[in-house]
Amino acid sequence: MTALNGPDPGRGLVINGRPLGRYAVMAVVNRTPDSFYDRGATYGFEAALAAVDRAVAEGADIVDIGGVKAGPGDEVDVAEELRRVVDVVAAVRERHPDVVISVDTWRAEVGEAVAEAGADLLNDTWGGVDPRLAEVAAAHRVGLVCAHAGGLAPRTRPHRVGYADVVADVIAHVTAEAERAVALGVPPEGILIDPAHDFGKNTRHSLEITRRLDELAATGWPVLVAVSNKDFIGETLGQDVRRRGVGTTAVLGVSAWLGARVFRVHDAAAARRALAAVERLAAS
Repeated sequence: MTALNGPDPGRGLVINGRPLGRYAVMAVVNRTPDSFYDRGATYGFEAALAAVDRAVAEGADIVDIGGVKAGPGDEVDVAEELRRVVDVVAAVRERHPDVVISVDTWRAEVGEAVAEAGADLLNDTWGGVDPRLAEVAAAHRVGLVCAHAGGLAPRTRPHRVGYADVVADVIAHVTAEAERAVALGVPPEGILIDPAHDFGKNTRHSLEITRRLDELAATGWPVLVAVSNKDFIGETLGQDVRRRGVGTTAVLGVSAWLGARVFRVHDAAAARRALAAVERLAAS
């Protein structure tokens, strides 16, 4: 199966004119005081910039800057999200002219501001709840992540969610979003699809998606996986968030072998080592 208007799966990734390799590492930088993983360690402006510097030094191709915790928590309005992310994007653009800057947001107003500040990619983890975000990506000719969250509102958790076939549901949604983005004018080579493990899904669904990731890769759209330290890994292994690194590395390796291209992680150095091993195995 190939994606309508989708790029050749053998082609290299190009985000806003910046080429990426076979496997691209996307490092998470949270400007949030309540991140599930770092508990606010990179919330401060200087701390966020230092985290970006470390990630780039460790081999990150993309830095993904987020200003709102994914899960439930204190309300963050548009003005506060803008305060948290725009200045960081501008500073990173100046410090690291070659790195791809992604911003994790579902809001068109934020997408507009960060694109003007120098962002290359809008990471819409909530599956297109604001259809104007794709219009912003098209207007600025930046990349777009098309994700699947099962129709959930942002920052909510699923309750007894069910799918006849979760992978089929994911593919139908993300390819439709990708095709709409192309029709609006988003560069096809800058579009990624993301099954969004744990977003609108339980552990069984996230494991099923991982096992069948080759079906997403077969659409022709480059696949992003954001699995780092997530709950489905913790529940599968019986480990809390600080002890999920080995499970994360295992899922990254499986995902790469099955065709994923971009890997959103908290530990860029470990991801780069794991992906280098997969690449060597594939070349053997």
